[in-house]
Amino acid sequence: MPNPVAPGVYLIGAGPGAADLITVRGARVLAQADIVFYDALIDLSMLEWCAGTKLVPVGKRCGAHSSSQYFINKQLVDATSKHLVVVRLKGGDPLIFGRAQEEIDALEQAGVHYEIVPGITTALAASAQLKQPPTSRELSRTLTLTTLPGRCAHPDHKTAIYYMARDQLSEIAQVLLAEGYPASTPVCLMESVSLPTERSFACTLDELILGDVQHHFLDRQPVVVMIGEVYRKKLQTLNPLIQPQINFNVLQAAS
Repeated sequence: MPNPVAPGVYLIGAGPGAADLITVRGARVLAQADIVFYDALIDLSMLEWCAGTKLVPVGKRCGAHSSSQYFINKQLVDATSKHLVVVRLKGGDPLIFGRAQEEIDALEQAGVHYEIVPGITTALAASAQLKQPPTSRELSRTLTLTTLPGRCAHPDHKTAIYYMARDQLSEIAQVLLAEGYPASTPVCLMESVSLPTERSFACTLDELILGDVQHHFLDRQPVVVMIGEVYRKKLQTLNPLIQPQINFNVLQAAS
């Protein structure tokens, strides 16, 4: 019997299509769900893993009838008053063009506990099928995931995420400032992502270039640097006491 999951709402990435490309964690939570709100683009055989569970289609397909995002948000919040484990099963990865921010905002405003289970985004599944990595040491060190222009109601504040970046923090800041990123742009640094030893730090781009942050990291653990306006709220939640110099707040991730 798998370990029971905590009550709350789970935004789960179903992956790019094939049912067996869902993550182990996603499948485990799905099997214990009391109610599942699922997208139109998932492999419906995936729902066999939650037999007996209440299933609610909320699919979104271009040109076809679908639930409004506002109604989906309300359903998720309302479901928590009747069910312990509520699942929102989304195609691909919930955080990549999956409108997860609207659902996160609704859950936070309602004070509902939620977790996000990432999935394999379609760009990586397509690359795997082609047997062609989209990055190459010799040819390409930058990968852009985007949708058609004109879909944003506001100016497009680009997000940059750097892998294996613990020793190039000042260099990264210099490059982005030269490209026109404002000095006040939020920065999140995450060490040992998804492991029990995960830690998170937050600052702004100008603080990143001025401060010596290396001593805040554990010895040789991998660090991901995430930069962009979308992380504005994290300046308060990860670093609540902003000082003239960098004052990182270390958070122990839930195991």
